[in-house]
Amino acid sequence: MEQRSYVLRSFVVQPVDPLLAFDEAAFVKSATEFIRRKVESSGARGVVVGVSGGVDSSVTATLCVKAIGSNRVLLLFMPDEITTEEDRRCVSLLSQWLGVEVREVPITTTVYAFFDLLGRADRVTEGNLRARVRMVVLYWFANRERRLVVGTSNRSEWLTGYFTKYGDGASDLAPLLTLYKTQVWQLARWLGIPEFIVNRTPSARLWSGQEDERELGIRYTILDSVLVRWERGYDPKAIASEIEAPLHVVDRIVKLVQSSSHKRQLPQHL
Repeated sequence: MEQRSYVLRSFVVQPVDPLLAFDEAAFVKSATEFIRRKVESSGARGVVVGVSGGVDSSVTATLCVKAIGSNRVLLLFMPDEITTEEDRRCVSLLSQWLGVEVREVPITTTVYAFFDLLGRADRVTEGNLRARVRMVVLYWFANRERRLVVGTSNRSEWLTGYFTKYGDGASDLAPLLTLYKTQVWQLARWLGIPEFIVNRTPSARLWSGQEDERELGIRYTILDSVLVRWERGYDPKAIASEIEAPLHVVDRIVKLVQSSSHKRQLPQHL
């Protein structure tokens, strides 16, 4: 995840962007069939999902349970010293709602072992370390118990590079990569996920007080309206005109997509 210092702004946009409308039932059918097919073809016994108490991991966990049943889904909660009581409450709420036990694996000791070895760094670097430690824990359980790691990233994060390379961006399956963040919220409500979870302020929890929209410098409603049009071939001026946003904001989002392309690719080679 890259450090940014953008100023958060609000613009006038439609409450629901028609280009972001989708069929929730059809998506759930496709996503659960995808998860089921990949698990069966790999010979895995099940899946493992890292849950944080946020909407993305809650939706991912729900899709996995619907796809292969609760007895084949391992949910891991990996708290550290910046984990809040609200995080814990939401994870517990999800566990009760799904009827799936959550296994807790604290990572603070491991993170600080790296600090002791390597020294301290800026909060972005340290936040990325936390994400990569969680990835290691997920793959430990995946390897030991013959499971696949199911990632929780959404399309908005993926396109803008708002994830840690080889951290939360690392997984075997990523069923939400076709949904923008605002669509994940829509799907969460359609699935009936508890509103307390759905209404939380989005945060990657890489450092204390971190918030997605503040770090990105833009609301997800605007970000998604730009991204969906960019992917459909609109030029920046047309996007700015249609959603009534300043052109420099659209240009900045397009640059985020372009500059983060390396994070969405396998290692470059000759």
